Amino acid sequence: MDIKNTQAPINTITYDRDLIDGPTGNIYEAISIISKRANQINGDIKKELLEKLDEFATYNDSLEEIFENKEQIEVSKFYERLPKPHALAVQEWLEDKIYHRNTKEESLEG
Repeated sequence: MDIKNTQAPINTITYDRDLIDGPTGNIYEAISIISKRANQINGDIKKELLEKLDEFATYNDSLEEIFENKEQIEVSKFYERLPKPHALAVQEWLEDKIYHRNTKEESLEG
């Protein structure tokens, strides 16, 4: 997933319900799938951000030496400007990039 080059909106927009529930035929199932993907995206972004911020960490017990690191601030601002995980997940759903399957249907067939 390339979150830097995504077309997901930064602001809240209204989606056509038929586009959201089209692949599953059930709006609740579609939202559940999108929600699980948004949680995955959020975890990935958080992990990546913490790895980048860890490069700037100073392990010093002294409270007197608190200073701001401009690179650290720029990294934080970049991640704040990214689209939210739910917007990224909805965009992936609409572009048919999320794999999903209904395990209940598979167990009935078998």
